Amino acid sequence: MQGIEHPIPTELKARYLNLLLKAGFDSLDFGSFVSPKAVPQLADTAEVLAQLDTSGPTKLSAIVANLRGAVDACKYPEIDYLGYPFSISETFQQKNTRRSITDSLELVKEIQELCVKSDKELIIYISMAFGNPFGDEWSPEVAEKWVGEMQDLGIRIINMSDTIGIADSGLIREMFSKLMNTFPEAELGAHFHSHPTTRIEKIDAAWKAGCKRFDVALQGYGGCPFAEDELVGNIATESLIAYCQTQEIESGLDMDVLAEAGNLVPQIFLPQV
Repeated sequence: MQGIEHPIPTELKARYLNLLLKAGFDSLDFGSFVSPKAVPQLADTAEVLAQLDTSGPTKLSAIVANLRGAVDACKYPEIDYLGYPFSISETFQQKNTRRSITDSLELVKEIQELCVKSDKELIIYISMAFGNPFGDEWSPEVAEKWVGEMQDLGIRIINMSDTIGIADSGLIREMFSKLMNTFPEAELGAHFHSHPTTRIEKIDAAWKAGCKRFDVALQGYGGCPFAEDELVGNIATESLIAYCQTQEIESGLDMDVLAEAGNLVPQIFLPQV
């Protein structure tokens, strides 16, 4: 929802998210404790949280971009995960969080300490993990180096993020195969932005390289408003479900509830006239 310009009513957000909580996902990224000036759409995250039914098994995750946001998120016992976008592109780290990679690493250390004290778990998104459009230094070895840095801090869940949807299946397979062998104790995830035509091949490449954690969004809506002028959508939930069916993998999701949530998508993501 972060890149949608028209205001989405708090009650509608909560209604949609409550359906996703019923659907049976492992975790749900429900909001962000970030500056309301930077991301006005998510200024009501605390109000949304107050309306969520957290009695089920799905764990809640909130994105934070600074220590103040992390402190705020840690006040809520309903939240299990804090997510921080750590870019390995210097330019994008400045655009996204207004700090350097060096400063961002120090912040990650502080957030990790806070999470340990607060019984939360930190998820790191290695953004621009597959390259960047700014000409900043990048290679698979650079990405691997930063995964290692996060592991050294005791961070277990690390999502490799293709922030602008440029990774092809070959690079995805190469990257995940290497990382899975190098960091067997990590829970490495795939956070892909993708055009619809390449979703399945990206899922397939990551899965066959050993990845079992995928971030998805209903009907592929989403993207990062700080990456490019045009938002490149997330991997659609429907695409991952379709892939699971072809591989005879049981998703465990309630398809009726997902269909009900899908009916709300136009009201949320499309401008109302």
